[in-house]
Amino acid sequence: MNLRERYDAATAALDAPFAVVDLAAFRANAADLVRRAAGKPIRVASKSVRCRALLEEALAMDGFAGVMAFTLPEALWLAERRVSDDILVAYPTTDRTALTALARDEHAARTVTLMVDCDDHLDLIERCAEGRPVRVCVDVDASYRALHGRLRVGARRSPLHAPAQVRAFAERILKRPGLRLVGLMAYEGQIAGVGDLPPGRPVRARAIQVMQRRSRLELARRRAAIVTAVRELTDLEFVNGGGTGSVEKTAAERAVTEVAAGSGLYQPHLFDYYSNFRGRPAALFALPVVRRPAPGVVTCLGGGYLASGPGDPIRLPQPYLPTGLSYDPEEGAGEVQTPLLGETADRLAIGDRVWFRHTKAGELCERFAELHLIDGDRLVRTVPTYRGEGRTFL
Repeated sequence: MNLRERYDAATAALDAPFAVVDLAAFRANAADLVRRAAGKPIRVASKSVRCRALLEEALAMDGFAGVMAFTLPEALWLAERRVSDDILVAYPTTDRTALTALARDEHAARTVTLMVDCDDHLDLIERCAEGRPVRVCVDVDASYRALHGRLRVGARRSPLHAPAQVRAFAERILKRPGLRLVGLMAYEGQIAGVGDLPPGRPVRARAIQVMQRRSRLELARRRAAIVTAVRELTDLEFVNGGGTGSVEKTAAERAVTEVAAGSGLYQPHLFDYYSNFRGRPAALFALPVVRRPAPGVVTCLGGGYLASGPGDPIRLPQPYLPTGLSYDPEEGAGEVQTPLLGETADRLAIGDRVWFRHTKAGELCERFAELHLIDGDRLVRTVPTYRGEGRTFL
């Protein structure tokens, strides 16, 4: 039984559209992330999972510890449900209601760590906390700068780049008795989130590889200096870095105590273009064929599940099974219908499924209330996504 036959058999009783997770692939991907981390714990990036049951599945495996949440309300919800006793909010918050709730909840205040990178963040936290202790982590800019700052590559995150800047900010935090500085984070998105083998673009691939090598060396030196400078002031519980695309590289740095990963559990197609690892597609969605408008064409219901990021063709979901299907360039993936072209289309009947892979990981869960978990050729469980639990945090 091939992969498509297995998925069709497992979901024969379901009416498409729906989404599934292949548990064997999910667990194999998790094991490979642990192997790549080489003994350093992996903090699960919840934005790339967005399903409480699968967060718990990952955290139950050896090698995973803690959650990296994407909003404070999400972190409070996960803490309330005891998903983890160590939740780092990856992005700064200005949610005053959530900040007040955090400070007033003793369990959450022990469990959740907030991200900060400027004095305005500190002021807001203190106003909402009203003297109660709050855990904070400093976000460090991990972007690569060259040509005396004229060239910059990487996510536009923190304004804190140089060791002296980070140390000075840490000193200001330590002067505030209501704040506990417990960690540092530096996310090297230009390495962890950019594949170095873009399809059909060998010149760009070489340029990315050169940039990533230089960025990795620069950041390793700078991160080590930053950690040393801050540890001279106070103890740190953790130093977080990396993502799915850079796990083994980031984990190799002595200054880093843990790495983050999440997308690698689902292996969306954006992560197919890396030279250092190969994951197994684990999260898929199925659309029904509802029309056959012409020879070599079928039309599926829905499908316009575009990913965030720059507006390029790679943000479209990828027709996966059966192979040999492509988009109509005039329509692409549509809000209510998605035409697909190719000889394979003539072998599809009304009611057949086409299986797709999303570009990114957790964003798929914003489209579906449930994930159907497949083991072999059996559907073993159906679990709610965040959306299915009535939670849409962003």
